[in-house]
Amino acid sequence: MTFSIVARCARSGQFGMAISSSSPAVAARCAHVRAGVGAVASQNITDPALGPLVLDQLEAGLPATEALAAVTADRSHIDYRQLLVVDREGRTAIHSGRQVLGVWGEARATDCVAGGNLLAADLVPMAMVKAFTLAKGHLGERLMRALEAGLAAGGEAGPVFSAGLKVADTLSWPLVDLRIDWSPDPIGLLRVAWDVYAPQMAAYVQRAEDPTQAPSYGVPGNE
Repeated sequence: MTFSIVARCARSGQFGMAISSSSPAVAARCAHVRAGVGAVASQNITDPALGPLVLDQLEAGLPATEALAAVTADRSHIDYRQLLVVDREGRTAIHSGRQVLGVWGEARATDCVAGGNLLAADLVPMAMVKAFTLAKGHLGERLMRALEAGLAAGGEAGPVFSAGLKVADTLSWPLVDLRIDWSPDPIGLLRVAWDVYAPQMAAYVQRAEDPTQAPSYGVPGNE
């Protein structure tokens, strides 16, 4: 049903997540990032409330493993959930319940953790982690490389139809929040969206902080 990666950029301190699924609008429910705090994926049979709950525990100072334990302990239906966490120190944690669907897998390295369910192969998360650790550049680009590697390694057992990329920097709102909610090629379209958006990211931050100096990039209406 889903494969994803959450990660921290040790250089910039940014947090991000990339995800794809056969379900529509997967990033709307499963992707959770918070500036200066961490990133959380809440997937499988999804409870979107779990992402913010884990982030709250991270913000209170708990490391990834303890934050995840605080939210999952004795929680109803937790066996149906798959949760991936990375904290402000790059530590990671994973919960894959006993009711996770189909072939599932998980993999981690410093600053990143990947996981999935209903996969074509259980090695998909490892392919994502490897691609992320080898990639260079902005966190968004590294996450895209990981998502593309997951697809190349087999992705889901069936076709995927939605994908998303989300990155938090230092602001209260995401630096990157790109979604393809329904398409036969969501990861390909997400790549196009990222390649268009990436050169303009700084300008959109500048528009928020000092609109008198913000370039328009030729956008009609200068919005």
